[in-house]
Parts: sequence; C-alpha cells; structure tokens
Amino acid sequence: MNMDTTNLIKLGFYVCFAVAVIFVAEALYLAFASPIMRKRSINKRLKAIDQGKIGEQGLIQLKEQRGIFSNNLEFMGGISKLLVQSGLPVTVSRFIMIVVATAVVIYLGLAVFVELPLLLKLLVAVVVGFLLPLQIIRFIRTRRQAAFGTQLPDALEIIVRSLRSGHPVPTALSLVGREMPDPIGSEFGIAVDEMTYGLELPRALANLAERVGVADLSLLVTAVSIQSGTGGNLGEVLSNLSKVLRDRFQLRRKVRSISAEGRFSAYALFIMPIAIFFAIYLPNPKYYTDAWENPLFKIGVVGLCIWSLIGDLMMYKMIRFKF
Repeated sequence: MNMDTTNLIKLGFYVCFAVAVIFVAEALYLAFASPIMRKRSINKRLKAIDQGKIGEQGLIQLKEQRGIFSNNLEFMGGISKLLVQSGLPVTVSRFIMIVVATAVVIYLGLAVFVELPLLLKLLVAVVVGFLLPLQIIRFIRTRRQAAFGTQLPDALEIIVRSLRSGHPVPTALSLVGREMPDPIGSEFGIAVDEMTYGLELPRALANLAERVGVADLSLLVTAVSIQSGTGGNLGEVLSNLSKVLRDRFQLRRKVRSISAEGRFSAYALFIMPIAIFFAIYLPNPKYYTDAWENPLFKIGVVGLCIWSLIGDLMMYKMIRFKF
C-alpha cells in the first residue's frame, strides 16, 4: 500500500469521524436540549403565578428581574433598552459585572498563552470583554423579536375572536397572556397586569411595544389607542391587521428563499480568505513570518484587510432586506 492510498484512508477516516461526532451532537441535542428549550418557552408569568407570586408584588418582581423600574419606558435607551428587549433576567449592573468578568478572563488567557505588550493586552481584553457579551445579547434579542413577530398574527386572531364574542379589550388581551407561550404570553400578561393595577390601556400597550421592540406591534398599539379614544369596530381592524402581518411574513420567507444563494455566496467569500490563510499558515508558518519584517508586506496585509472589510460590508448590504 503506497503513501497516497494511506493518506486517502486517513482522510476518509477523519471525515467519517467528524460526521459521527456531528450526529452524536445532534442526538444529544434532541435528547436533552430540545426538552429544556420547550420548558423555557412556557409562559414565565403563569409559572410565577403557579409558584404563588400573584398580585402586584408578582408583577413588580417580574419587571425588576429585567431591570424595569418605571411605568413609562419611552425614554429608556442604550444598554437598558437592549437588555429589556432581550427578555433576559439581566439588569445593567449585572451586565457590567459580566463585562468585567469576561475582560478579566480574556486578559488572563492572553497573559498566559500570547506574548503581547501589556497595553495591547489590556486594550484587547476591554474591547472584546465589552463587545462579546453585547453581541450575544443582541443576537438573543433578535431571535426573541423574530419569535414574537411569528406569534403576533395568532395573538391578533385570539383578540379578534374574543372581541367578537363580546369581551372588552382588556379581557381579550388577557386571553393572549393565558393561552400563548413566551415571549408573547408573558409580555401581554405583564401589560394586562399593569392595567389591572392602575395603568391606562394606551400607556400599557406603549410599554409593551417598548419592552419588545417589534415594529409591527406599533400598529396594534395605534389601533387600540384610536379605538379607545374614538370608538369603532376594533375586531375588523385587527382582523385586517392580522392578514397583513401574515402576508408580510410570507413575503419575508419568500425573499429569504430567493436570496439564499446570494447569502451563501457572501458567507463563503467572507470565510474563504480566513480559511486560505490558516490552510497555508498551519503547515508552513514561515510562509508569512519570513516576510513579516518587510514594510511592503505589512502595507499589503493592511490594504487587503481594509478592502476585504469593504467588500464584506457591501455584500452585507446587498443580502440584507428590510420590510
């Protein structure tokens, strides 16, 4: 058996091993992580009520866990707004503690494994320690807003059926808080609790829109606010709104399917230079280190990084569609 055949056998073994690891990870996810996520999707407000946290004290506790200490959220901004919209039980002070802990861990890792100047290590630790938790929370907020937007047409249907049965608006909203899972169930439940303990309907719905940050929700807030002031057939308005939101959701999915090839190409073009760099550097580190002292080489590397970043930003703009 020659050397080429042996290398092919080893490569095939590594590929099969990698595929097996992927399948094992998927099996573990389906066995353990998926049930845990289903439990977490249960309405947190109803879970709190089941644990005996009822009344105004229960509402205050649910809001304080997310850093909400006011009945008017219109002026909330910055990190506090991001944390509230993410739905995580993380206040601004806890977020600062997470940032500090992340920066310390990164600095210790750099101090042990990487030879860099002290000032550069501190700079990298501070920047990455702040940006990494921030991006994770932004990712969680985006997923939560997408889930809320998917649930919103169904919630509107529940409200419409309740209104056509003769129930008042607060009762119709409370049905959403009781019948639907998170994130929409808890958010509507908190809005109903705020109305129960003295907040007016328009103010409670405006707080709901600020806590979630979904643009489509502003249409519901506007419709209910106008109806509460001037009257009208709110059920018919919300029924039409539900149809519009479903059509927009279908349009978004259609656009994503049509643009899938472009998005995949953009991801591939973003990853390819990095993959090529490591494919050359790992087997032959001197390929770059021998030329690093050349000033022209440094200028060329910086120029390539800048042009690559510009190209990545252009591709990001081309594949990102807003509705």
